Amino acid sequence: MNNGATHFQRGASFTSTLIGLIVAGIFFAVGFKLFGPYWEHATINSIVAKVSEDPDELSKPVREIRRDFDKKFLINQVSLPNKDSLQVTQKEGVLYFDLVYEVRVPMFYNVDALVKFEEHYEAVKP
Repeated sequence: MNNGATHFQRGASFTSTLIGLIVAGIFFAVGFKLFGPYWEHATINSIVAKVSEDPDELSKPVREIRRDFDKKFLINQVSLPNKDSLQVTQKEGVLYFDLVYEVRVPMFYNVDALVKFEEHYEAVKP
């Protein structure tokens, strides 16, 4: 029995499904474009962390440590935007590794994303 009430189907309309797919596609595209810089930073960050914990590396002069960084970056196929992105300084027997840089990622048309990375490490020279 109907009792005079009309029954409507419930669910997502074509328009709401289309809008949901467009929003999901935009998030997927942004995530896909930002994956590269974050992956590269993870590799760079792990190299700097390993060097800051390795007593054999820390016993070397700063100039040689810097050269070893360049070799490890080349082997792992990563690069820093410029040479000043990684500062290695020594003060009173403590080595400071400052990794600070930005990566500009083109998104859509004239819209860019700026990704900033900033890591600081300290290590006591043996």
